[in-house]
Amino acid sequence: MKSFFALICLCLASNSFGQIINPGDASPNLLNFVASSHDLLETYEVKEAEYVVDITTDYWDTSKIRVDYGKDIKFPIHLQFNDSNYVSPISKNKVITSRYGWRKGRAHRGIDIDLVTGDSLFAMFDGVVRFANYSSGHGRSVVVRHFNGLETAYAHLSSYGVKENDSVIAGSYLGKGGTSGNARGSHLHLEVSYQGIQINPEYLLQFNDSNEVLNNEIWITRDMTRPELHNSKRKGTIDIPTSESEAIAIANKPKTVYIVKRGDSLSRISSRNHMSLAALCKLNGINKNATLKIGQKVIVN
Repeated sequence: MKSFFALICLCLASNSFGQIINPGDASPNLLNFVASSHDLLETYEVKEAEYVVDITTDYWDTSKIRVDYGKDIKFPIHLQFNDSNYVSPISKNKVITSRYGWRKGRAHRGIDIDLVTGDSLFAMFDGVVRFANYSSGHGRSVVVRHFNGLETAYAHLSSYGVKENDSVIAGSYLGKGGTSGNARGSHLHLEVSYQGIQINPEYLLQFNDSNEVLNNEIWITRDMTRPELHNSKRKGTIDIPTSESEAIAIANKPKTVYIVKRGDSLSRISSRNHMSLAALCKLNGINKNATLKIGQKVIVN
């Protein structure tokens, strides 16, 4: 048994059974994990039962960055995290240059994190690589499926460090950041999704030095997955429910109505209420060029 765990430790040091990791490319979490076989034994005993489920059996498509699940998702979605922290996808301070939301008339379904071409990227949680290939727009990309049903996608890479079906642990080296695909300047485009539906990552994780998961249990409402309700220049303000009853209450919360005053415009109303113009129009079923009347009622949330 001891020799078996020694082999596992050696494999982890080789980055998920194959690729040798340079010390500069390994996150502190991975180095600390491999450094102690005793820690490895304890970790394996805790997680052995957790990983008996094969997450590569259902909707496992290694040819596409996004999988078509072909079914409607029932909200709220119940997500569970076993750990209170995640591993940062980059080894420096995380500076978000563009948020999840509406951007220049299009949906931006992830967040952009600043980096320099050649910076190493790391898996945020344990999982299995579902996709490691080139995708139009996203460029060189890696998608990791995790054991709680989430997938994290890392886009605009300059080189790969893993391949499809590789097992990874939190902190495993995935590749190097860059500008591949439709990227204006070097950055990491990070997406978090559940069964093909992108979720605003900032409603799940703290993107600061703490690297904290916001809660071990989070109930995802539909509004947390709709980019038209968010502005890519501002952090979202939607309440994050940690119970099903709270999620249902938030979803059924009465709408706030704004009464149009002299001098108002749709763009001014949307900006004042921290929502995109597209979201405001969609919510009210009106065109962005519609003429407003004084006293008209407009739903703003």
